[in-house]
Amino acid sequence: MREIVTVQVGGFANFIGSHFWNFQDELLGLASDPNNDPVFRNQCLNMDVLYRTGETQQGVLTYTPRLLSVGFQGSLGSMSSRGLLYNESSPGPSDVVTWSGSVSTHASAPRKKNLFLQRLYEEEQESFSMINGTSSGKSDSQREIQDKDISLYELGGLWMDPQEFDNYGIGKDAFSEGFRGEEICERLRFFVEESDHIQGFQFVVDDSGGFSAVAADLLENIADEYANTPVLLFAVRSPSSQMNLRSRKQTIFRELHDTVSFSRLASFGKLIVPVGLPFLNESKASTLLCIENEKPYHCSAVYAAALHSATLPYRMEPVGPTADSFDVFGAVDINGFVQMLAGQARQNTVAILDAAMPAPALNGKQHEQSLLGNLQPLTPE
Repeated sequence: MREIVTVQVGGFANFIGSHFWNFQDELLGLASDPNNDPVFRNQCLNMDVLYRTGETQQGVLTYTPRLLSVGFQGSLGSMSSRGLLYNESSPGPSDVVTWSGSVSTHASAPRKKNLFLQRLYEEEQESFSMINGTSSGKSDSQREIQDKDISLYELGGLWMDPQEFDNYGIGKDAFSEGFRGEEICERLRFFVEESDHIQGFQFVVDDSGGFSAVAADLLENIADEYANTPVLLFAVRSPSSQMNLRSRKQTIFRELHDTVSFSRLASFGKLIVPVGLPFLNESKASTLLCIENEKPYHCSAVYAAALHSATLPYRMEPVGPTADSFDVFGAVDINGFVQMLAGQARQNTVAILDAAMPAPALNGKQHEQSLLGNLQPLTPE
């Protein structure tokens, strides 16, 4: 096994991550349907590299991403941080021994699910009701960290408007405040320790706000604790972070933030790939796409598609000497992937991300040249 742990830090990084994991979920569904094209049942794409098997407290087997996602408290909206796999327990009374007065609880009404989430939850409830009929009744409560607690981490107490959490300095103390840093690192350690042979970390980080500082402190801890494990870092930037600069002072302020953030993040990764154009809908990369810059759902889908394609090499099974290389080639682990792009014995290297959407068919030398001619950068500047 060559496991990869994925870490998403920040709002726009999680937008990209949502699309990325939807792609993987769709591939799993297409591969399991016997009526679909056999091309989707590709044995060379190993989903276990990104996914892990687990078990609920009722003994129901699960297959979930090996993912740590960090965001604002309340950023999930109507969604539960535990999804539908685990029962959401209501918070108990606060145990404050120094207070003898009465205690009242004020809870806001839950957000209403949109139509897409309503339908998604209905389908999942139907599938889980079928699975629960064969539940083995095993308990997982003896584990120090349970499956339901590991993937999504909300920064408790940070309810501020994202516009106020918009620079490196304001986010510098967010990681170390309270026990946040310890909790995040403990969840990351859970994935690493249960892996047979981890090949590396795949980071997607908001480079346009205070979350870059949170990610930098986390990366520093990883560099100390897992010094020999490569880190591939995608520093993503939303169009909105560059569209709201109304004065020269704000522009200078943003450029200073970007410089500090990029320098700090790049110092902890073997390879850093900046992603995010200021005006994606005006770029050559989106000539055939219908995109609105002000909608992060649109822009993040394009970047997620590019990340999905670019990371395929280290999610594929290496082929043996008797395999037909005409059908499958290019499998490499994440360390080889980084070395191939950065060069031998080099690190802290910057690479650009190019994409062609849609990509021309690869069949013959002429079409390969056509692909290179269609590639357009998704890296700013």
